[in-house]
Amino acid sequence: MAQDIVIAEHEGVLTITLNRTAKKNALTNEMYDELADALERAETDRAIRAVVLRSEGDTFTAGNDLADFAEQSAGRGAAASEEAAGQRSEASEEKPVQRYIRALVDSSTPIVAAVQGKAVGIGTTMLLHCDYVLLTDDAQLSTPFVNLALVPEAASSRLLTQRIGHVRAFGMFALGEALDAQSAVADGVANAIVPADELHARAHEIAVRLAAQPAGSLTATKRLMRDVGPTLEQIDAESALFIERLGSAEALEAFTAFREKRRPDFAQFS
Repeated sequence: MAQDIVIAEHEGVLTITLNRTAKKNALTNEMYDELADALERAETDRAIRAVVLRSEGDTFTAGNDLADFAEQSAGRGAAASEEAAGQRSEASEEKPVQRYIRALVDSSTPIVAAVQGKAVGIGTTMLLHCDYVLLTDDAQLSTPFVNLALVPEAASSRLLTQRIGHVRAFGMFALGEALDAQSAVADGVANAIVPADELHARAHEIAVRLAAQPAGSLTATKRLMRDVGPTLEQIDAESALFIERLGSAEALEAFTAFREKRRPDFAQFS
């Protein structure tokens, strides 16, 4: 059975590859934990001086596995009355996706991302925490959270708005509009567009160059460039609303409609 996450180390570079190609590299809780483990390893292993995030197949990632979202949505709805009665809320428990996002924010190791095809939801928001991003010409970045009756995560409501402006970010969040590769580079979301057959080699090349730089200086520079405090505050605010939205009737309708392959009917909740 193929591994969903493949980890390799070479020339001081830790390469993390999404390998769940049959499901368009949709991310499960187990995959988030493996991703967090790898980033945490990069923080403690002095032999690792750069990280590459990449994927196999024609899609970077379809985002969070919707089956997991649907299960969480149904569970949150069923638990709502218990929480109202004073039971301990699930919001206090760190989920695998939250652990991965926090590992991205806490990382002092430079991270290079190599993106081909569609990068949906967290596939786009994770790029905002990477330090060097390469795209293929067919890359499409999208954050269709409102389509699923959810809200943005990974501090993207702040970070993406800072990069591309309010109106364009709103279109991506509220209507699921995609950002193409050319626009992503022009707007400062990515560094460059490279041919698909060179993507992984170019990402490794950049990572090797970073690994050869003075680590102390590179780490200090990355810390100076990132305002971690407000980012973590935004993540906490988004996470609370995200969990709340997962338990909403609108979210349950969105995931039920997806499972039944029909258009969701949100008008019934007006």
